[in-house]
Amino acid sequence: MPDLEGFNSAPAAELRPLLTECLAAPRWVDALLAGRPYADVDALLAASDRFADLSDDEVVTAISGHPRIGQKASGGGVSAKWSADEQSGVTASLADRLLAANAAYEDRFGHIYLVCATGLTGEEVLDDLAARMGNPPDAELRVVNRELAKIAALRLRKVLA
Repeated sequence: MPDLEGFNSAPAAELRPLLTECLAAPRWVDALLAGRPYADVDALLAASDRFADLSDDEVVTAISGHPRIGQKASGGGVSAKWSADEQSGVTASLADRLLAANAAYEDRFGHIYLVCATGLTGEEVLDDLAARMGNPPDAELRVVNRELAKIAALRLRKVLA
């Protein structure tokens, strides 16, 4: 994976798939690529955050590649490994509760529950999910958008590591 210098100079076609693994939003990917070169990692992360204000349709599309919390990602790509690392605080002992909570969330909102789970325990994830069940659907999409932006920033750091 490239360092910042490599990120700034790599062909866009080479970076596009990797950036899509960070956030599956073509407009975000295009904006990050167009903003190169970045002076430092903080400038790249600031641009990522700035461009991560997604439309509702973009949010729904972007979460479609994420596994449910508590489930392993399908496939063996880099995002599957990242997802497993990000969900490492969610233990199998909560599987039944997570399954039920995910189903209730999906019934309410029509899409999977998404949270930046890095550093969260399974209990904290369940508490967050329960708290968000009271959100109106449009407000919940904005919450999901913010969570996607957090995940994208963490993954960008991994790209540059």
